[in-house]
Amino acid sequence: MNIVFMGTPEFAVPSLVSLYEKGYNISLVVTQKDKPKGRGKKMLPTPIKEKAIELGLEVYQPESINSTESIDKIKELSPDCIVVVAFGQILKKDILNLPQYGCINIHGSLLPKYRGAAPINWAIIDGESKTGITIMEMNEGLDSGDMLLVEEIPIGEDDNAESIHDRLSILGSQLIVEVLDGLGKQKILKTPQNHDLATYAPKINKDTGKVDWNSTGERIKNLVRGLKPWPSAYMKYKGENVKIHNARIVEKFSTAENGMVVKVSNEGIFVNCEDSCVVIEELQFPGKKKLHVSQYLRGNQFDSNVKLD
Repeated sequence: MNIVFMGTPEFAVPSLVSLYEKGYNISLVVTQKDKPKGRGKKMLPTPIKEKAIELGLEVYQPESINSTESIDKIKELSPDCIVVVAFGQILKKDILNLPQYGCINIHGSLLPKYRGAAPINWAIIDGESKTGITIMEMNEGLDSGDMLLVEEIPIGEDDNAESIHDRLSILGSQLIVEVLDGLGKQKILKTPQNHDLATYAPKINKDTGKVDWNSTGERIKNLVRGLKPWPSAYMKYKGENVKIHNARIVEKFSTAENGMVVKVSNEGIFVNCEDSCVVIEELQFPGKKKLHVSQYLRGNQFDSNVKLD
């Protein structure tokens, strides 16, 4: 089977490797443009570009995948299928209709829930007990195409966006091989999504991480887990945005208002919220390293009886 692969971040790498190792003819790898990263703003390739070059595959980085040039380039390759994993551009009808087996997307949620850019993060933030991978046939809607294969995994108490990302990335790489094999043998059944059950997982940014101390402890804890490692939940302490990397919940032992620091010890920073007390165990001040609170307190002070914004 002749495949064009479209993907950009680390999440897509195991799927590219899996298809390559299974012997599929990957005639082209399409990824986003290189971007400046880090303090030096050095231009760096996408994770998919790096891996594709390592595997000796041709890489194409168009400004727009829907341009006439892009469409003509892909049309010349006559792909049987286009596999899309977190590519980062919307494919229009002219691309979607090119391959015999269509454009197949690996999506990190149990569709129709959590359509959109950040399904892993929002599933954790919303306190879901499970998530998974949906392999779907792409159409012109947002993650609304027919489902070809679905497999779920549990979200554990200690899971965060990083751990779930890694598990789903591997799972997706296994399922896409199963789907492509099934399509070739005409053994895959298409299941329409129930659009009435659809929910949306919008793109996250740094502002998403601002803690609302009037929320429940569970919601705050899930926010911390859902935004780890990036962009991180954060609190305002004396005018500074302090990242929270780990937190737990205990029962309230103070009648102080929400957002008040009611205790500081080597165990953590205890902050009242709507229904409980959040214990911040790991934090990071701007420009500093991530530290457990006990480490931070060895050479620094964190005041109690201070209201966090």
